[in-house]
Amino acid sequence: MAYDVVVIGGGPGGYVCAIKAAQLGLKTAVVEKRSTFGGTCVNVGCIPSKALLHATEMFAEASHGFDDLGFTTGKPKLDLPKMMAHKQNTVDQNTKGLDFLFKKNKIDGIRGTGRILGAGKVAVTAEGGSVSELETKNIVIATGSDVAGIPGVSLEMDEKVIVSSTGALVLEKVPGHLVVVGGGVIGLELGSVWARLGAKVTVVEYLDTILGGMDAEVAKQFQRILGKQGMEFKLGAKVTGVVKGKKGATVTFEPVKGGEAQTVEADVVLVATGRRPFTAGLGCEEAGIALDERGRVKTDGHFKTTLDGVYAIGDVIVGPMLAHKAEDEGVAVAEILAGQAGHVNHDVIPGVVYTSPEIASVGKTEEELKKAGIEYKAGKFPFSANGRARAVLKTEGFVKILADKTTDRVLGVHIIGQGAGELIHEAAVLMEFGGSSEDLARTCHAHPTMSETVKEAALATFFKPIHI
Repeated sequence: MAYDVVVIGGGPGGYVCAIKAAQLGLKTAVVEKRSTFGGTCVNVGCIPSKALLHATEMFAEASHGFDDLGFTTGKPKLDLPKMMAHKQNTVDQNTKGLDFLFKKNKIDGIRGTGRILGAGKVAVTAEGGSVSELETKNIVIATGSDVAGIPGVSLEMDEKVIVSSTGALVLEKVPGHLVVVGGGVIGLELGSVWARLGAKVTVVEYLDTILGGMDAEVAKQFQRILGKQGMEFKLGAKVTGVVKGKKGATVTFEPVKGGEAQTVEADVVLVATGRRPFTAGLGCEEAGIALDERGRVKTDGHFKTTLDGVYAIGDVIVGPMLAHKAEDEGVAVAEILAGQAGHVNHDVIPGVVYTSPEIASVGKTEEELKKAGIEYKAGKFPFSANGRARAVLKTEGFVKILADKTTDRVLGVHIIGQGAGELIHEAAVLMEFGGSSEDLARTCHAHPTMSETVKEAALATFFKPIHI
């Protein structure tokens, strides 16, 4: 059977691209090596981690967060298997939902590993080894990413003692000591999950700050908050060895700026040093599809690769490795293939860290604006001055807005606080339409809500806040 579009990879970018293409009248198939669609995000990433983050936040609240509200419930008892069952049920609901959407939109889901043979030809190797060939007008590479590992360090990743994010989501018991290699989003999210359940958590990070690339002021305050929650940090530390022992593992690291090496014993080591684009076995080199120096598929401004009729989206190309970025690119490619003008504004892609409190950002940081020589003004407002935040005992954090000094156009927004992942989107909408801090400050916000912190920060940027 000949297709208009064959998408290789059924993650957020791939399945969204397929659904949009089918909605636009294109005969579409998705090749997926997993037994379920949804990719890393739905199966072993975004969705299951958020289920555990929520569950452990509720556990922490019940453990020590109710006294100030005027009631006691006694010490909660952890039922880890039941918590894991909740996580798996969440995943199952999402994957079943995708099966329904594929059926509804008449998309052919083909199980197996895809390999590009050339323009318009994809070979699919099924689990049993049989190979079939698909003919198509267009191919979309949406193969996502894989665990990056630790540069220069040989690892025995058994997903029991030395684990990736996948293994960290299925631990059978709470580790006594969890060492997290990498102070980025994944490491801090999963580290906080196990810390709330009673694990001692030590984060070893190569940079001298956590959340490298995010707003420095936010990262600094966040580290203090996590420290109060019991997490320990070894910053500016290069991991030189992770060795599994009879019980647990030993992590060796040394100061980046020089000094004596140190070791720390762990029951479990989580390697969370980032991810790398997954192109292994895809046949890019043989088919004439160029990769860059970091192994990403090279594309032009319209997601087209160096081979006619082949496009690429998501983690496998340049840009932040975020599910929603991949989704938007998937929609854009589908529209391009249908003869429309698909486009993604990569300057307005929000990022969220789903810890407690949450962190969210969109646009430029102060550090980026300074480096680019752009004159800007900044406005801040703390959650501690917000009536709703006081009422619900969630007063940590602040909202910061950065706007062009001359035009007042908002260039970046950074939030650390309760519900930051939801609050960030009014900033994203504002920026998508080129709005100013005054536009946001003069938009009526319901009282009392957390969203008033965003309005007040806009007031602080445009003129002066009201409530501080």
